[in-house]
Amino acid sequence: MLYRKMPKNGDELSILGFGCMRLPVNEDRTIDEERARSQVRYAIDQGVNYVDTAWPYHMGASEPFLGRTLADGYREKVKLATKLPSWMIESREEMDKFLNAQLKKLNTDHIDYYLVHGLAGELWDRVEKLGVTDLLDRAKADGRIINAGFSFHGSEEDFKRIVDAYDWDFCQIQYNFLDEKNQAGTEGLEYAASKGLGIIIMEPLRGGKLASPVPPAVEEIWAEAPEKRTAAEWGLRWVWNHPEVTVVLSGMNEEAHIEENLKIAGEGYPNSLAESELQLVSRVEQKYRELMKAGCTGCRYCMPCPEGVDIPACFDVYNSLHMFGNEDEAKFMYAARLGGAFSGGDPAFASLCVQCEECMEKCPQHLEIPTILEAVVADLEGPDLEQRAAMAKQMLGNKSTD
Repeated sequence: MLYRKMPKNGDELSILGFGCMRLPVNEDRTIDEERARSQVRYAIDQGVNYVDTAWPYHMGASEPFLGRTLADGYREKVKLATKLPSWMIESREEMDKFLNAQLKKLNTDHIDYYLVHGLAGELWDRVEKLGVTDLLDRAKADGRIINAGFSFHGSEEDFKRIVDAYDWDFCQIQYNFLDEKNQAGTEGLEYAASKGLGIIIMEPLRGGKLASPVPPAVEEIWAEAPEKRTAAEWGLRWVWNHPEVTVVLSGMNEEAHIEENLKIAGEGYPNSLAESELQLVSRVEQKYRELMKAGCTGCRYCMPCPEGVDIPACFDVYNSLHMFGNEDEAKFMYAARLGGAFSGGDPAFASLCVQCEECMEKCPQHLEIPTILEAVVADLEGPDLEQRAAMAKQMLGNKSTD
């Protein structure tokens, strides 16, 4: 495991952090606690010392899970990060209530890295007026938090404004080779670093979309490299190539992925990719832009939909259709996944959308979700949808049509 220093406090942090937003789940989408605990502890035993969670992850279950998982001496081995749910705050007093509740759920007396969650310009203006900087100052003074930061999903201009608005210790941004000019982007990354902030990276592989499965047209480009690497390694190495980056979070939930990421983290040196390799990554970026139709990372912030649409699943199948071009397979998977063949639950098709736009208020990517869902309907539904859904249930052993 390689480590990089936090600029302001000198903490030696593992360049690979464990993100607890996409833990392994049971069929009912509750956390598979035994497996997830084993995964987190194994990663820590292998040198990971930064673990990240948040109030809403896994519908509120992630923080209590982590509080239990970091028992038996594991809490002392890591720097623990969680986040104030900024969009839920109505008063200065509520901020203390959330923080104190998080300390209790996480079974700890302090948060090492505390973030104001999911900021964009208007949300920052709102929580700043409510007194969030006073919370951070007082919580640092009384020891409930050690370092203050923020995570961000807005425009580059707002990012710089927020960086300058408080004496932050660190920030967390979405960054990968598709997002150099999106949200904070490369310019924001470099600006924050110039101000002495440590930088935590989320979505380095766009929710796994840049790792697997790899579209054939992209695979052809990767295959040109003299040194063979997996798509995940290319994506992670590209982010770690930036010396401004301190930690890269990975939402690991498969044992094989954890092993792979740990191995890659042993080689993620800054400025280690040759110019020819960076040019190869740039060509892959352009190819993805040609293929992808929905810029969804699968974070599920848009969920639950009041009409029952599984928005991330709709977008996942939609992107697969356009990246891989197998219409029959995509339509079958759409009918199976969204028709309840796997879960036995109610249909969650894109056509259930009534364009209430509630999801758009929550989307960190600022996607025009209802518009994209209309395209999903056009490409993946049709008059034979019910027949395909019934066939999928029969083939997968779930014959219920309730």
